[in-house]
Amino acid sequence: MRLILITLTALLLATVVGVGATWMTTTRGTEIGALTIGAWTARPRTGTADVDPYSRATIVRNGELPIGTGDGVAFTATTDDKKKALDGRCDVIVSGVTPPARFWTLTLYDRKGHLVANSLARYGFTSQEIVRSSDGSFEIRIASRSRAGNWLPTGGIERYALMLRLYDTPVGVATRTQRDAPMPSISTVGCS
Repeated sequence: MRLILITLTALLLATVVGVGATWMTTTRGTEIGALTIGAWTARPRTGTADVDPYSRATIVRNGELPIGTGDGVAFTATTDDKKKALDGRCDVIVSGVTPPARFWTLTLYDRKGHLVANSLARYGFTSQEIVRSSDGSFEIRIASRSRAGNWLPTGGIERYALMLRLYDTPVGVATRTQRDAPMPSISTVGCS
């Protein structure tokens, strides 16, 4: 009888730990196979058959459709380059250049993955509509109030995430450094 109780306790403990670990990784993410450059993080294997089981569970839980490896890669950022959380009440500047890509989009989402409602109904920019400097670089100001130039409204939400999707790009599983993929910088310049 004692052996049965010990076995059942061990099985129950193993089940709780396994379910708990899975829940933690599907709700908070996993760094398995992640590519981090500055504040940007991508998971280039999520669009392949080589996706790890925790990333697969996260995809199923969130209901997202990842970009296939042959199509491109998606980078997300929830902090600036100094690891300060992106705050919709602050002015944030995304500037620089992107890695080579035929087309890219930069979109602002709330922390649950929904587009942020705002009076302009502007949710992001594309590589075709962005205003650039003569050297090809750009600057996007993300703020709650109107700004000159490339302005992306936050609607004043407290926390948000940025997603930079690169389509038809050489950036992928073999990419390792900022030199391989020059990502735009993210800096918080002031809070109201």
